[in-house]
Amino acid sequence: MTTILTTDPTTTQTTGRIEVRGELHPRFDEVLSPRALEFLAQLHDRFGHRRCELLSARDRRRREISEGANLDFLDETRHIREDAQWQVAGTAPGLEDRRVEITGPTDRKMTINAMNSGAKVWLADHEDSLSPTWFNVINGQLNLADAIRRRIDFVAENGKEYRLGEEVPTIVFRPRGWHLTENHLRYVDAQGRAGVVSASLVDFGLYFFHNAKRLLATGSGPYFYLPKLENHREARLWNDVFTFAERFVDVPHGSIRATVLIETITAAFEMDEILYELRDHCAGLNAGRWDYLFSIIKTFRDRSKRWVLPNRGQLTMTQPFMQAYTDLLVQTCHKRGAFAIGGMAAFIPNKADPAATEVALEKVAADKRREAGAGFDGSWVAHPGLVSTAMAEFDEVLGDAPNQISRQRPDVHVTAAELLDLRVEGGEITVEEGLKVNIRVAMLYIASWLRGNGAAAIYGLMEDAATAEISRSQLWQWIHQGVVTQDDGIPVVRHRIEGCIERVLREDLDRFEGDRLDEAAALLAEIVLTDDYPAFLTTSAYKVLTRDTVR
Repeated sequence: MTTILTTDPTTTQTTGRIEVRGELHPRFDEVLSPRALEFLAQLHDRFGHRRCELLSARDRRRREISEGANLDFLDETRHIREDAQWQVAGTAPGLEDRRVEITGPTDRKMTINAMNSGAKVWLADHEDSLSPTWFNVINGQLNLADAIRRRIDFVAENGKEYRLGEEVPTIVFRPRGWHLTENHLRYVDAQGRAGVVSASLVDFGLYFFHNAKRLLATGSGPYFYLPKLENHREARLWNDVFTFAERFVDVPHGSIRATVLIETITAAFEMDEILYELRDHCAGLNAGRWDYLFSIIKTFRDRSKRWVLPNRGQLTMTQPFMQAYTDLLVQTCHKRGAFAIGGMAAFIPNKADPAATEVALEKVAADKRREAGAGFDGSWVAHPGLVSTAMAEFDEVLGDAPNQISRQRPDVHVTAAELLDLRVEGGEITVEEGLKVNIRVAMLYIASWLRGNGAAAIYGLMEDAATAEISRSQLWQWIHQGVVTQDDGIPVVRHRIEGCIERVLREDLDRFEGDRLDEAAALLAEIVLTDDYPAFLTTSAYKVLTRDTVR
């Protein structure tokens, strides 16, 4: 089977099993080649059904937890946790030193800035910091291919030129999560039945197909971050995808290295098992702190007030339940020869306000100092201006050593109760720092996302889908748990949130033509005021994003 494409954006001739339903811009045919689309079809043949089964299993487990089932370490996999002998594949060329990783989307300017940032690794992101417009998804693949081949440049409207420097970081690509679809493609199985296309398999498949051999030839490799996993069975699916992909493209088994984000509360109880399932392809784990908080709120949203978290500004990494999570991650990784990578520093510099920048840098330094001291081998920043600050803190601890995997953390003994003790000393839910901050941040971020920008600087922080998920999920939970704002004693109910959304839109936000704030406000109200909690903000927003671009 083949699919014949043309660069004419008005026509798409399809004779194969992946139908392209989005506009074909110049050079898109380089990414959507017949052989690449056949690879996507074969990935869906082999793994599409299992993906759907695992997503259904997620829903069943969530219902069980909602009905009172307890989370704990699994009895059936105790032998994996207690076997001290097995190790993961670990490091690979270009991944030996990961002390600072910069994250960001794959538009052309951001790609060059990230590659010139001085970081050791660039997390090239097609997930939380990318708004998945059709253009962004495929153009991002083109930019990555050009960067890998050192043929990328960019000229801004003001005439400023951007080109790659001599030293560039190792690229680790993050595809979208298992739950997301790519609506601009349609899959037809061998029996002629049409089905949805997995965004995970599209992102992974196109990047791997076009770049795996080139990366290996240049002394690097096809490396990935895996987001939103909820259990070891989902990791097993990724491992099987990797094994098949390596055979299809004819590269050695184990060429792929994956770093898994532990950003769901269920995955926190299966770190050993996730590493074990991916052991031939695994480099490490990452503490995806913001999605982890989102997952806690989502998972326990309708249990009782015991599971209600305070204002998101009080949800710091020094809270005991967050420290238990990160200590367990470091210990688990190092025991298995895996890297432990710290979380995102959301603070960003402000060129117009040197005092605010100084405060941001101090907070980033303190965060990275804590992580390096706890045993992490590296950490994330979201802005090139933070690289040197983070680097200095890890240099202080690591010195000339590339990592500290040898630090085993035998002092760590984390229990299920510690992971689930969500008490925050002095925690409170208030009007200004609680309700209004959540509404403003969520609304501004959704509007930015709908405009095609998935990484937005809002009130001195780099917001992405994960931080916006915290905001909207807290609002939903506070309504359904009958929370009272502590500074005025008024209950959080639907009509109060609805009125607050309207006032924020009318009075608090700067407007401009094409800001999409009205759509964002309507979408926020829809997902916060409903009885049925949407599992992901982005699935609802994606329908709006793609309603006029899918043919």
